[in-house]
Amino acid sequence: MRRTYLGEFEELVLLMIAILDGNAYGVTVSQEIEQQTGRLVTFGAVHNTLIRLEEKGFVTSELGGATTERGGRRKRLFKVTTLGKSAMEDIQQLRNKLWKLMPDDTLKLSGL
Repeated sequence: MRRTYLGEFEELVLLMIAILDGNAYGVTVSQEIEQQTGRLVTFGAVHNTLIRLEEKGFVTSELGGATTERGGRRKRLFKVTTLGKSAMEDIQQLRNKLWKLMPDDTLKLSGL
């Protein structure tokens, strides 16, 4: 397995882009993270992470159509690339492998 270096928040944003399946832009990603995790995030943090993920090649973006609700401005829509999908699979495999290594009594002590 090749190493994929993603921070926890980058991973969360990447997952949300995949979940939103073509409807991912800064605001929807922020809203979904808050709704699904209960975690408050700033638009700036999401925006910076989207840029970083694009620079790493994990997502691509394109401008959508202009809308009146945005004052005629266009949304930048994000999609996960093949490299991004591969990174998500690598991370999931690693996490699953590590969870399987956890002694059973460790989970009982922590209440998980």
